[in-house]
Amino acid sequence: MREESRSFLERLVNTPSPSGFEWPAQEVIREYLTPYADDIRVDVMGNLIATLNPEGKPRVMLAGHCDEIGLMVRFITEEGFVHFSPIGGVDPHLVTGQKVNIRGRNGAVLGVVGKKAIHLMEADERKKVLDFHQQWIDIGARNREEAEDRIAVGDPITFAHEFDQLGGEIAVARSFDDKMGSFVCAEALRLARERRIGACLVAVSTVQEEVGARGAATSAFSVQPDVAIAVDVGHATDYPDADKKRVGDTRLGRGPILHRGANINPVVAERLFAAAKSAGIGYQMQAMPGRSGTDAWEMQIARGGIATAVVSVPLRYMHTPIEVMHLGDIEASAALLAEFAAGLTPDVSFVPG
Repeated sequence: MREESRSFLERLVNTPSPSGFEWPAQEVIREYLTPYADDIRVDVMGNLIATLNPEGKPRVMLAGHCDEIGLMVRFITEEGFVHFSPIGGVDPHLVTGQKVNIRGRNGAVLGVVGKKAIHLMEADERKKVLDFHQQWIDIGARNREEAEDRIAVGDPITFAHEFDQLGGEIAVARSFDDKMGSFVCAEALRLARERRIGACLVAVSTVQEEVGARGAATSAFSVQPDVAIAVDVGHATDYPDADKKRVGDTRLGRGPILHRGANINPVVAERLFAAAKSAGIGYQMQAMPGRSGTDAWEMQIARGGIATAVVSVPLRYMHTPIEVMHLGDIEASAALLAEFAAGLTPDVSFVPG
């Protein structure tokens, strides 16, 4: 991966953006895309919409969501401890003992998620997973008044983990899901600009996917694309105890994951396969018989219906503070989407059959 792109990815995943609080990440994306897009706008939902070749045909929408899972301040006790609720699909098993950053009015406030020491627990307590309302954050405040000088009810919270590399091209971050997708869409637009494509390419960094794909629904309605592709993470199954019978065999370092199924327009699917072959990009296959769980689910039924597909990028440990990906898979996904867009002509039809 070129150094400028890697730096952009690192900055993006390190920037906090829980669902409903995405603007800091959108600013990073806007800054990166300004030299490449012909137009950039932000809608009332907070979606960032960058357009290349606005008069071109067909209209292609690439969507990756920039929101991440997180927590929110719910209640502050008289003693200054913070109770919280999840934003999106947070696993309560993994929260206790984590360092977190509460995004207060004056910047980040470091805290730790505490619990009773194992020495003080009864035997049956040690086997239980604590519900969110049974956990708390300690910010070192002496009382509620001191805590409220630094934080407030409704402040978002993120895990205090940042981008790093485990070895070679294997990287770890708390929020690859799915700021990686926003990165891929932005990179695809940059690559497409170099190729002077005939299509109109709209890269959308969507919001609030983790709480219902809300940004995808509104942006697809306003962009009015002929074809829309959601870029999201997919489950890698190359770790101990992964159930390949339920998910399939997908691995880091073997390229993006393509799909067939109800959420996938068959014409778009075949064109993605052809684009991968044309560009010499390796890919993996995964069945998607029902709901994709991505922005594509909402985009497919916007207005009178849109030809949709999903490009997934393999990821280990989804929805944890230590998500792991291969940088080569991310880079290949952007190249695939640029190749797909370059192969479209104004008369292309996405009607199946």
